[in-house]
Amino acid sequence: MLKKLDHKNMGTGNHGWLKSIFHFSFADYYNPENIHFGKLRVINDDLVEAGKGFGLHPHKDMEIISYVVDGKLTHGDSMGNNNTVSRGHVQYMSAGTGVYHSEYNYGDSTLRFLQIWIMPDRSGYTPNYGDYRFDWNERSNQWLHMVSSKAGDAPIKINQDANIYSLALDAGHEISFAVREDRQAYLVQIEGSSTINQVELAMRDSLEIVEEEIVINAHKTSHFLMVELKKA
Repeated sequence: MLKKLDHKNMGTGNHGWLKSIFHFSFADYYNPENIHFGKLRVINDDLVEAGKGFGLHPHKDMEIISYVVDGKLTHGDSMGNNNTVSRGHVQYMSAGTGVYHSEYNYGDSTLRFLQIWIMPDRSGYTPNYGDYRFDWNERSNQWLHMVSSKAGDAPIKINQDANIYSLALDAGHEISFAVREDRQAYLVQIEGSSTINQVELAMRDSLEIVEEEIVINAHKTSHFLMVELKKA
């Protein structure tokens, strides 16, 4: 089963320095039919002006993954971490019993990043932070497995049965992905445009996939992120 979500119909936020597209209910955007997708609770497509950002604020019992599309993202937290990542890199944080963190754009250009929240398999984990600087070529015309469960084999491990992949697909190229029985996936067309099983996607559109194999054909050079997890 496939379900397209047009970015033009998603929730939005505009604070001047911050412009967001909300894939699921968040902040002032509330849609009772679009709260989450299984254990995937949040995907926000955020644009942050240079010199601006999110001040220190708390989180608890959530797996938070930030995927940088353009610019530089600097994370700071109450555990003493302070690190900057850029295009194609990932920051991740298990909020667990509670942590404060901040996210800023100290660069000289607009920051675009996807903020992803996944509900953990239980509450009360010890807070944890890390980041990973993937080589861009690792996702060139192939799926890059970035995030998995603690039992998985991705370099980033979180407290949930979920996987996150990225893909940079050249125009005119094709690739497949099988979402197996009892699994579902949420695909974001970050950049470019494509046809997936006869469904047309433009930049910032997304696709819900349940127990189905997909074939992606890139019209323009395309950039994707996929969250694959146990069926709800």
